[in-house]
Amino acid sequence: MQELPIEIQLSTLPNEPGVYQFYDKSGQILYVGKAKNLKKRVASYFTKNHDSGKTRLLVRKISSVKHIIVRTESDALLLENNLIKKYKPRYNVLLRDDKSYPWICIKNERFPRVFATRKLIRDGSEYFGPYTRMKTVKTLLDLIRDVYPLRTCNYDLSAEKIEAGKYKRCLEYHLGNCLGPCEDLQSAEEYHKQIDDIRQIIRGNFKSSIHYFKKQMKILASQMRFEEAQQIKEKIEVLEMYQAKSTVVNPKINNVDVFTIVSDAGFAYVNFMQLSHGAIVRAHTIEIKKKLDENNRDLLQLAIVELRQRFNSESRIVYLPFPLSLPDNLKVVLPKLGDKKKLLDLSERNAKFFRQERFKQVKIADPDRHTNRLMAQMKRDLRLNAEPRHIECFDNSNMQGTNPVAACVVFKNGKPVKKEYRLFNIKTVTGPDDYASMEEVVFRRYKRLLNEGEALPQLIVIDGGKGQLSSALKSLDILGLRGKIAIIGIAKRLEEIYFPDDPIPLYLDKKSESLKIIQQLRNEAHRFGINFHRNKRSKAAINTELEMIEGIGEKTARDLLRHFKSVKRVKEASLEDLSEKVGMARARKIFENFNG
Repeated sequence: MQELPIEIQLSTLPNEPGVYQFYDKSGQILYVGKAKNLKKRVASYFTKNHDSGKTRLLVRKISSVKHIIVRTESDALLLENNLIKKYKPRYNVLLRDDKSYPWICIKNERFPRVFATRKLIRDGSEYFGPYTRMKTVKTLLDLIRDVYPLRTCNYDLSAEKIEAGKYKRCLEYHLGNCLGPCEDLQSAEEYHKQIDDIRQIIRGNFKSSIHYFKKQMKILASQMRFEEAQQIKEKIEVLEMYQAKSTVVNPKINNVDVFTIVSDAGFAYVNFMQLSHGAIVRAHTIEIKKKLDENNRDLLQLAIVELRQRFNSESRIVYLPFPLSLPDNLKVVLPKLGDKKKLLDLSERNAKFFRQERFKQVKIADPDRHTNRLMAQMKRDLRLNAEPRHIECFDNSNMQGTNPVAACVVFKNGKPVKKEYRLFNIKTVTGPDDYASMEEVVFRRYKRLLNEGEALPQLIVIDGGKGQLSSALKSLDILGLRGKIAIIGIAKRLEEIYFPDDPIPLYLDKKSESLKIIQQLRNEAHRFGINFHRNKRSKAAINTELEMIEGIGEKTARDLLRHFKSVKRVKEASLEDLSEKVGMARARKIFENFNG
């Protein structure tokens, strides 16, 4: 059957919540999305001007649209997640995870074993988790074994076999790690009381176990059984120490999930923390690669559904940094202060730390990806039309109007290219006039690049505010380059970034990588220019001191410095040494000048 034109397909879409699917002309699914109003959401793809090139490409490929109506937007979110995992469309974010996460298993046995596993066997056993790290599982199991003596053998401890005397006590019994249920030295009821307490500990609730042990300790102490009471006291200390380490906020905060997100141009990072009785029992951060310039709300919404399914979360309360539409059985809380806000901040710090670690890893393992991400971020932050792969920065230097100079530094792919740095002696400006100096050097730089057919930068950075930026723009106007090269000015006081014809500056986040690159450019141009200025001023001062001697000109002064290396050595030289270099007549004048 031939597909109807897109306009006709759009006109028949309902104004209902649901899920839409885009297909290309070969019937391949391209994208799955959710909507509160299917008609408006799908139509927006074909009526808006999209900034993202990937979105424009997706729209060009769409041949047909299918949809599924659901009851609520929350239902649409769940259905969208399931369809994405089922079809894996090319233009959808896919939260893949190839890890096999560890669980704690309480085996369905008469005397249950408690152990770590990565396999779930549907045999009636209880599984707690999954946990994000095996280290967490081992720590919990070590705690449990320190407090409760449990069997580790895999015998079938049925009542019949125990009565028949089939098994003998092993070394674990003699070490005190097991109470010998294999020889009926421990009842199933007593053993299951331990298992009930272990379930609570795994869930983060230590109150029941600590209360029970304190009661036992008092009974033993009253019976003058002090050695046994001391052993119980040590178990209480183990539990209280672990509880103190794991409790991070108010213990009344129970059965809560916390989610936060941080993102850049290409990736987003979602942190998930699960709390039980004030303790973080699970923490995990995922990296999401953006496909169509998705916003934080859509990505966090998708990640919440996926992570709760992946980690089997049954929490009914979710702490979020901003409001979201989630399934109806979840209560969304937006903490503003107190312990709840501290939890949200902790989650965000974890996401940011994970992001920084990924940056470092990628920088080493995949420098191209790091550069591409950085360039895309700068393009977005500075509102540029193209990625600033080639940037040049200008700075002026002078001391009370003397020896004015300027420097131009060059960065490519975010890194300095020192062989392309250039220095300028100011030729047409008299006195300390930064604006005129900037106009001169910008004109000279790009006039030369045009004459020589060299590549022009995508971005020019001017060290200074609106005045210096306006001066640089005059030169670009004369050269016909205005609008062809992006140009900004950065003022030192508050690190304001100025754009042409815009009186309101841009303030980037102080931790922004884009701002750090611009600051590095500015600082490098300042360093390069000031060194040149100092050398020029120093050389001028030295030459002036020698040239002030009557009969000594610039050439003689230069020859003396080349030979003696400094004015100090010229002053200390003997008449004979000086005469060998410049002749007796001039040597006598120099010697008498410095020696009275």
